[in-house]
Amino acid sequence: MVESSSRDPYLRVSDLRVRFDTEDGVVRAVDGVSFAVERGRTLGIVGESGSGKSVTSLAILGLHNSRRADVSGEISVGGRQLVGLPEEEVRRLRGRDMAMIFQDPLSALHPYYSVGRQIAEAYRVHHPKAGKREARTRAVDMLQRVGIPQPAKRFEQYPHEFSGGMRQRAMIAMALVNDPDLLIADEPTTALDVTVQAQILDLLADLQEEFRSAIILITHDLGVVAQVADDVLVMYGGRAVEQGSVGQVLRAPQHPYTWGLLSSVPSLHGDADADLVPIPGNPPSLINLPSGCAFHPRCRYADVNGDRSRTQVPELRDAGQSGHRVACHLPVAKRELIYQQDVAQTGVAR
Repeated sequence: MVESSSRDPYLRVSDLRVRFDTEDGVVRAVDGVSFAVERGRTLGIVGESGSGKSVTSLAILGLHNSRRADVSGEISVGGRQLVGLPEEEVRRLRGRDMAMIFQDPLSALHPYYSVGRQIAEAYRVHHPKAGKREARTRAVDMLQRVGIPQPAKRFEQYPHEFSGGMRQRAMIAMALVNDPDLLIADEPTTALDVTVQAQILDLLADLQEEFRSAIILITHDLGVVAQVADDVLVMYGGRAVEQGSVGQVLRAPQHPYTWGLLSSVPSLHGDADADLVPIPGNPPSLINLPSGCAFHPRCRYADVNGDRSRTQVPELRDAGQSGHRVACHLPVAKRELIYQQDVAQTGVAR
């Protein structure tokens, strides 16, 4: 595996841009996003559909078609730059140094091969000297480690014979079979009931403690982020609008979009009769982003700044606490006043 200094983040993404040429125009799916993840820590990337979360993860793994996607910026995994690296070299890193748990394991797993065989083959790709018996032993061991009962028997079964939660566990086993240092989980609990969700999240936490992996968790569920993440990156319109530790972003959010995400989530501690307050409007088109702040057409406070929200793209700036950054034209004092008077008291950014 590629080694890096213990003081450096295992993954560093700098000014990442991903664009697709289409008949309707250029899709700016990711537009200048930067972040870092250390080993043993989890970064939660949140945002609505179309915000650029999954495109970012696929870019890290080098899974975009180079003939259709223009990827620029810097992606460093274990100190090695991936952007511009030959596809064959990225493929050697994928599965060994970095791996992904996909959102829908039923479509990610091949229906014609047994689950165990697929895990064993993932192991043999990066261990060409390993025989079938060794690969089978490794696959059965991984099935057992992710909590699948009777792993030797389950090795021979096919994806359709597994429940949703067990398929997700099998996907985790496949992702971890080569002990990668970076694990990306794209909406890993979306299709699961809440009890199975909790089991999968606990499993990821236990495995991270064992393997010391750096984890990126892509989700729209802030409850999941609060439970397992150390840091949070909020994306909107292909850009980062807020980032910081979980405590900073969820307890003292600074961006109106983050306020909206929080106010649209049900709470077990709030008024049971209170209505959820969705963010008005729809996410923007990535072909024709609004000028200035992409969130301004949906923002309740766009007029506070005159025309700045409509004419100037806000930069990520320090939000007061170390490591907490926000891209918003609202003055710090004004944001704090709004949050204290409206959001913190009522749960709604009015």
